[in-house]
Amino acid sequence: MHDLLNVSLRSLAVYLFMFAGIRIFGKNQLSQLNAGDIVLLLLISNAVQNAMVGSNTSLEGGLMAALVLFGANFVVKKIIFKNPKIKSMIESDPVVLIKDGVVDNVAMKKEDIDFDELEEAVREHGVEKIEDVKLAVLEVDGNISVISMDKKSSGTNYSRHKRKYPRKSHRF
Repeated sequence: MHDLLNVSLRSLAVYLFMFAGIRIFGKNQLSQLNAGDIVLLLLISNAVQNAMVGSNTSLEGGLMAALVLFGANFVVKKIIFKNPKIKSMIESDPVVLIKDGVVDNVAMKKEDIDFDELEEAVREHGVEKIEDVKLAVLEVDGNISVISMDKKSSGTNYSRHKRKYPRKSHRF
């Protein structure tokens, strides 16, 4: 039993470390993973596996580590949902990158987004020029949402890059 408690505590420590690391390195790193990012994630998972289970390579140790990770993630999500102050500490706020066709270079530099990346996101949303963007926002999940100006009417068109895997609905 002592060995499984050790696995639990080590897994929780690794989870918190990884959570902090992802928060420090920024949300724009999460939205689009390239080959190097995937390799890094695989290597990190392999590196921290031993830190979580230590010498316990049993089925029970692996299941306990997974259970603790699921549990920690569940608790963190509940805390974020119920406490806006903690949510703002853990998840950064959305950042406006373009407003009425004008690029906010200060925000882009702060979020480590280059102009080519911004132009690519705008084109992905079917907008030809940045001047035609009413609003572009770097969302909490790392995606860039774009609202384009509608030339035919005074309204705006909203377009958002669709995720490959849609979020789960929160039905109770």
